[in-house]
Amino acid sequence: MLATRVEAPFTRAGWVFEPKYDGWRVLAARRGGRVSLLTRGGLDLAGEQPGIARAVAALPGGDLAVDGEMVVLDGRGVSSFRLLQERNEPGAKRPLLVLFDCLERDGASLVSQPLAERRAALEAIVGKKPRPPLALAARLGGDGIAAFAKAVKKGWEGVVGKDLAARYEAGRRSLRWLKVKARREAELVIGGFTLPKGSRLHFGALLVGLFDGKALRYCGSVGTGFSDEILLGLLEKLHPLQQDASPFTPVPREVKDATWVAPKLVAQVAYTEWTGDEKLRQPSFLGLRDDKKPKECRWDEREI
Repeated sequence: MLATRVEAPFTRAGWVFEPKYDGWRVLAARRGGRVSLLTRGGLDLAGEQPGIARAVAALPGGDLAVDGEMVVLDGRGVSSFRLLQERNEPGAKRPLLVLFDCLERDGASLVSQPLAERRAALEAIVGKKPRPPLALAARLGGDGIAAFAKAVKKGWEGVVGKDLAARYEAGRRSLRWLKVKARREAELVIGGFTLPKGSRLHFGALLVGLFDGKALRYCGSVGTGFSDEILLGLLEKLHPLQQDASPFTPVPREVKDATWVAPKLVAQVAYTEWTGDEKLRQPSFLGLRDDKKPKECRWDEREI
């Protein structure tokens, strides 16, 4: 179940608000003793994250399915997508699976039950204060205006408002879950890169876009947010994808010395706003989204 974005914070009777976590959406399931940790793109992280898989395996009861977000918290307790990207590096902080919904308990589906009952089932399974690497999504109460103000103050990505009476609408972007972002980030498809200049190594900037129908529409270049290690790692992923023709329609005339790549990789990018010529202003690279498919990055769903 996906949340629909709205522009302004709000308060509604019968709704509750949670932080919007900046990580990878994960559906954790245990069936017949086997645990899977599936991303939206169908990637199973159980092998990569054995600690989380063991924690799910140890939960009480029978077969289950719980919904959440895999995150890494920074020193302030704020989820950081950049730290999540670094999770497998030596000395990196270990991820948490922050849970916020329960779809199945003891083999019985709960998707038709209201959120209030699903949350109660989730708390009965994991407890109100589970131990890492599991966590329970914070509840911020029913005042959405105050919840959003707290998100801005804390530096969170935003808040999600949820109708306590809503059933779980699997695979849909629902109007009964609404998200309000406190900072601007976007998922964009990488269609090429430029040559490095000055002291920069490996490449200069990523060329990114969004799908407008079947066409990949150019949205600008991302030239900041890279360490030397990130530049090298990205170049190693981009080299096998090189192609002669531009994947963008139309071809961006302002781009010089471009190396084009097949649009297979998705980048998470922070930015300040969209410019008058519909390009990203001051974009900064945060990491790759292995959990997102390029076709999910759509022009008509961009945040203005």
